[in-house]
Amino acid sequence: MLLGSHLRRLREARGITREAAGYSIRASESKISRMELGRVSFKTRDVEDLLTLYGVNDEAERNALLSLAREANVAGWWHSYSDVLPNWFPTYVGLEGAASLIRAYEVQFVHGLLQTPAYARAVVERGMKGASPADIERRVALRMERQKYLLSTGGPEFHVVLDEAALRRPYGDREVMRGQLQHLIEISERPNVRLQIMPFGFGGHSGESGAFTILSFPESDLSDVIFLEQLTSALYLDKAEDVTQYEKAMKELQQDSPGPDESRDLLRGLLQLS
Repeated sequence: MLLGSHLRRLREARGITREAAGYSIRASESKISRMELGRVSFKTRDVEDLLTLYGVNDEAERNALLSLAREANVAGWWHSYSDVLPNWFPTYVGLEGAASLIRAYEVQFVHGLLQTPAYARAVVERGMKGASPADIERRVALRMERQKYLLSTGGPEFHVVLDEAALRRPYGDREVMRGQLQHLIEISERPNVRLQIMPFGFGGHSGESGAFTILSFPESDLSDVIFLEQLTSALYLDKAEDVTQYEKAMKELQQDSPGPDESRDLLRGLLQLS
């Protein structure tokens, strides 16, 4: 995405159309569009030809961008789990790992970055009926690997609003749920985690359309990406009007939900009842 964004800026600065850029590398206008959105792999030869077309003659700048192209084609760690991942999910894991700020609303279950192994196993077993124990464990292992980024030094800011329904809907037995609630209380104390609970008592709210995630990146020229998971696929939205609507909904959810301290009190109350 970073390389594609850089190539787009270079093209636009020279007043070159996507069609002309595509012609220069023996490709279509839509191929250039996908390259600029970071949705296809990069051939070094194509990047070299585009840099020449865009007038990038400085050797240091060319080498930096070509190096970025090579990095962009290196498979991420999550590709080793491709046997148990739906084909649309690796894109999300890559975006999540590159984000500096992750904002999310969940209503069905606890967000994957906050799940305990036991709770994650119960969720996967419920969603993958008939799957082999080995496949279930691989899914759980992937979820735990994703959490390492959140907990690492320099990890992203994670602001999440959980609907109370996600906390009252049991996955696993009583001990699994108690362990999950205790984990939420503890992890919400981390400086990069802001956890809020949207209580039943509030009534209707701006999360009425369901769960969503907003991914923001440290590079200022990369637009936010909205991730919407569906039963058999996912949507990735980055148009300004879409992003604005979801950011407005997230802001309202954060404003309408109790703050982190009050939300921890709510979690403690649920823990006592469980």
